[in-house]
Amino acid sequence: MTTPDNAADTSAEAPTQATGVAAQDWDTAAADPQYRAAVVDLLGALAYGELAAFERLAEDAKLAPTLSDKAELAKMASAEFHHFEQLRNRLSAVGAEPTQAMEPFVAALDGFHRQTAPSDWLEGLVKAYVGDSIASDFYREVAARLDEDTRGLVLGVLDDTGHASFAIEKVRAAIDADPRVGGRLALWARRLMGEALSQSQRVVADRDALSTMLVGGVADGFDLAEVGRMFSRITEAHTKRMAALGLAA
Repeated sequence: MTTPDNAADTSAEAPTQATGVAAQDWDTAAADPQYRAAVVDLLGALAYGELAAFERLAEDAKLAPTLSDKAELAKMASAEFHHFEQLRNRLSAVGAEPTQAMEPFVAALDGFHRQTAPSDWLEGLVKAYVGDSIASDFYREVAARLDEDTRGLVLGVLDDTGHASFAIEKVRAAIDADPRVGGRLALWARRLMGEALSQSQRVVADRDALSTMLVGGVADGFDLAEVGRMFSRITEAHTKRMAALGLAA
């Protein structure tokens, strides 16, 4: 999954102090069946997200204007599929059936991608950088409350596949060549922001274990005030990404 590069300082800041469940390993934390269910949901959502990202990048490669661009996107798609395999294997290792774990999230994620289908190469780049990074910020926030084994896996699959710097370079070059492109892409990115946040909220609301994790009761979860702060951090990170692209937030 695409995440912001560190050089641009565009990632949302999440709490880092390990306490409670966050200081435990999987075997200890998974003794709580509600926590285990929440983690299976989380890994299922992430796994399908990675699979969808692989498919989308492979499709985006067809729109690439040059052979080198096609090759770059193909490499990124391969990295996304490797992340999917890691999550699928982890689901199997903890006794969950991967397809069943992913199934509850197919409709919401497919709906998001249908509603935000890019019309050209540049919109595809902005979607991968902005849209996917919003989801990554959300999952990073959740990861801070997970057991150390699950947290390490989640953060690993959220590593940047190279799309951040690639998208910034290509979008900035396009805006330099035609400044009018900037306005269109800025509107597109704002739409992505709204759709991505709505999709994240729908996914959580539909799954009791995940929502409990976020609002408290499992894994030292967020209280409602912290949920608000979390989305403020995600919004701030989005603004920084827009600046990195040369777009107005």
